[in-house]
Amino acid sequence: MIIGNKSFETGKAPYIMGILNVTPDSFSDGGQHNTMDTALATTEKMIAEGAAIIDVGGESTRPGYTKISDDEEIERTAPIIEAIKKRFDIAVSLDTYKSGVAEAGIQAGADLINDIWGLKYDDRMAGVIAKYDKACCLMHNRDNVDYKDYLADVVADLDESVNMALAAGIDRNKIMVDPGIGFAKDLHQNLLLMNNLELLHKWNLPILLGTSRKSMIGLTLDLPVTEREEGTIATSVLGLVKGCDFFRVHNVEANYRALKMTYAMLSVR
Repeated sequence: MIIGNKSFETGKAPYIMGILNVTPDSFSDGGQHNTMDTALATTEKMIAEGAAIIDVGGESTRPGYTKISDDEEIERTAPIIEAIKKRFDIAVSLDTYKSGVAEAGIQAGADLINDIWGLKYDDRMAGVIAKYDKACCLMHNRDNVDYKDYLADVVADLDESVNMALAAGIDRNKIMVDPGIGFAKDLHQNLLLMNNLELLHKWNLPILLGTSRKSMIGLTLDLPVTEREEGTIATSVLGLVKGCDFFRVHNVEANYRALKMTYAMLSVR
């Protein structure tokens, strides 16, 4: 997969996407990285620990989040993206579902748009990504939980997103999919999808798994957000076994080590 000036050999090694939330209210790290100095220091640390992509987010998407304006989201993210690209040779992702924010982020240097609505929130999004020939991550999400056949519906929903991307002219080699753990799914549905991640190989596209510190882990282990690292690592390891390629996490070092060890064992023939 091509992301910016980087080529990722998916299927040959797992890649870490380090989370950089430049927000005051994200569920796990709100307020920790929302100044230029702390954002750059955290980026440098994540790169040293093994991150291959930095995912910049300017609006929290935790349950019950407060939506902010495009201008405010751009103000939070664009200067950070520009500074990261100037200082580090690293692929940068922008976590947004708004085309105006995406375009500003791309102009600031973003290489990938990580859309939690899989292009379905903003009908201009696919066109913006195609216009600038950028990469994208299409996450499963929906505004209801009225599933008829849960696993089949998740695949069908993602199929719509993939077809929208291709129809808009987005390069197939620049698309990845994300099962959307924690979005429009209850605990049982999240666990069931984790155990059936191989269904996402339908399109022969790279798969990104984003489970870091999420409620699925908290509810399963009865632990607060500050104590979900082992649970996160367990999901990353299972994700690799199931064929995921990219792992969006807060704790880069721990997941990088666990995935490197798991990959070494899986690679021996």
